[in-house]
Amino acid sequence: MQQDTNQETFETNEAEKPVKKKKNEVVEWLKALLIALVLVVLIRWLLFKPFIVQGPSMQPNFVTGQKLIVNEILYDIRKPECGEVVVFHVPSEGRDFIKRVIAVAGDTVQVEGDKVLVNGKPVNETYIQEAIDQAHADDRLYNSTNFPNAHFSDGKVPEGHVFVMGDNRSNSTDSRMIGFIPLEDIVGRADLIFWPIKDIGLINH
Repeated sequence: MQQDTNQETFETNEAEKPVKKKKNEVVEWLKALLIALVLVVLIRWLLFKPFIVQGPSMQPNFVTGQKLIVNEILYDIRKPECGEVVVFHVPSEGRDFIKRVIAVAGDTVQVEGDKVLVNGKPVNETYIQEAIDQAHADDRLYNSTNFPNAHFSDGKVPEGHVFVMGDNRSNSTDSRMIGFIPLEDIVGRADLIFWPIKDIGLINH
């Protein structure tokens, strides 16, 4: 009789093991999902930020409605470099702009027609060369706003600032109109287009 009781106890314990194992697996999966969720939130809010392109100022490379991922930590490590596409605050406008860095602190900028000179040397703007060539083929300039100008007579970029322009030179509010951009106003570098699906890809700088 004692043997039957022991056997029943053993069988009961053996039957409980799969149930406990399943519960442990569920708990481990829940922990993993919770950790993943926390990491996503931290990465989303602390390292990267979504940005929606609005307006034509960065055509032909960026168009209204595109959604971008902005790297917010990069410029905590180093300063922006020429050619990089950045998102920055414009307090006077109460919103963020997206433009391309043309010159950095210490550089002297001159924009005359479709000639962009930094420290007296022409900038090789491969990212809009096709658009410039098309404008010239149509017997017109791609850019209609020069720099320095009546608003900003000094073309030298001060310390702690960058000079930016939109790729759509004749339809962009940028440093030629609003002045040099303080580094502290820069949100980060635009690194990835994630929407719409057909445009998904890394951004060339």
